[in-house]
Amino acid sequence: MQSTVDSQATAIAVDHVHEHPDFRVLGLLVFLISESLMFGGLFAAYLLLRSMNEQWPPEGTEVELLLPTINTIILISSSFIIPYGNIAIKKDDVRAMRQWYWITAAMGAVFLGGQVYEDLTLGYGLRTNVFANCFYVMTGFHGLHVFVGILLILGVIWRSRRSGHYSAQKHTGVTMADIYWHFVDVIWIILFTLLYILTRF
Repeated sequence: MQSTVDSQATAIAVDHVHEHPDFRVLGLLVFLISESLMFGGLFAAYLLLRSMNEQWPPEGTEVELLLPTINTIILISSSFIIPYGNIAIKKDDVRAMRQWYWITAAMGAVFLGGQVYEDLTLGYGLRTNVFANCFYVMTGFHGLHVFVGILLILGVIWRSRRSGHYSAQKHTGVTMADIYWHFVDVIWIILFTLLYILTRF
């Protein structure tokens, strides 16, 4: 009798779970929309300040293109790497997913290292002028997002050590890390265009 009651309770619990869809991905998308608005505010402020100054960037705060271009290629390339991890987990290949995610995390770390090196060798600081202020705030804010993205990817790798944690049927965490990483890359494309390409014109 008790076994029958327990079975019924389990069935009800399972049905209850299935009644509520997984809103985690939706929650991530809402979060990314809010982050997009924050970046949008920074972009708008930057463009406004640029329009108010005849010389942009001001003398003594020119930016080099070689290292940022290499960095950009690395980061954008990682956006073509990470989807393979998502594809692998949908085939129940956890090992391949880990490999692709390790590669992506490494490329993100190289990007951050390049950005730190650039900041240390530019020859000007946060308070040099309004351009330098905008430059460091926007690239720093983006760098923080890259760091968080690396942590998310490493978190997925760590949790995948548990057998059955991710599978073809259960891979929300993997998908969310993938989506977040693409967001980081899209934001960088805009930043690279504003801070490096357009300053040449």
